Amino acid sequence: MTNYFPIHMNLEYKTVVIVGGGHVATQKVASLLPAKANIVIVSPALHEDLQPLAELGQITWKQKEFEPRDLDDAILIIAATNVTAVNEAVQEAAQHWQLMNRTDRQSESDFITPATVRRGPLVLTVSTSGASPGLARKIKAELEDQFDDAYEDYVCFLQQARLMVAAKFDKGPQRRAALQALLEPNILEWTRQGEMDRREAYLQQLLMGEKQ
Repeated sequence: MTNYFPIHMNLEYKTVVIVGGGHVATQKVASLLPAKANIVIVSPALHEDLQPLAELGQITWKQKEFEPRDLDDAILIIAATNVTAVNEAVQEAAQHWQLMNRTDRQSESDFITPATVRRGPLVLTVSTSGASPGLARKIKAELEDQFDDAYEDYVCFLQQARLMVAAKFDKGPQRRAALQALLEPNILEWTRQGEMDRREAYLQQLLMGEKQ
């Protein structure tokens, strides 16, 4: 079994080519959209869920059969057709500097896409390295329950609060204590309950050095 190196890539404005326009391609597009990648679909037909995205310009659809030149400028390539010969052609056309994923043959892929839970800046990923996709989906569902929608606002608050603490206190014990205090469990509960005034009051007291 391949031992994969986990990594989060910045794909903003970088080209990702997906060869295939069916159900699997739809799943891949859904995972790529939050990364703001330049998504190009190469396929004679397009899944109905992808058509509105193409019409809005959120993805580019090349309505055609695959040709090697379709991979020009791609950072990532995903071969997601149900025709083995086409996926093999994509693999053969990929350059050494391009990372490729064959959805029909993970063992020959440069990378795999893990099950992902997104809560704003918080990104949780689960992979069994292809051993059991069902287990990965099960763990993902458990994480979605554990890290509910409140975490998006909560993590955004922590992000801004961290910047404010860094601006207020020099590096040292006082800053470290303030950053640790931001992990007070009540902050998450106040976020869940919509008590943003209590959350803000706590932060202001922290910045004044009243809570350590």
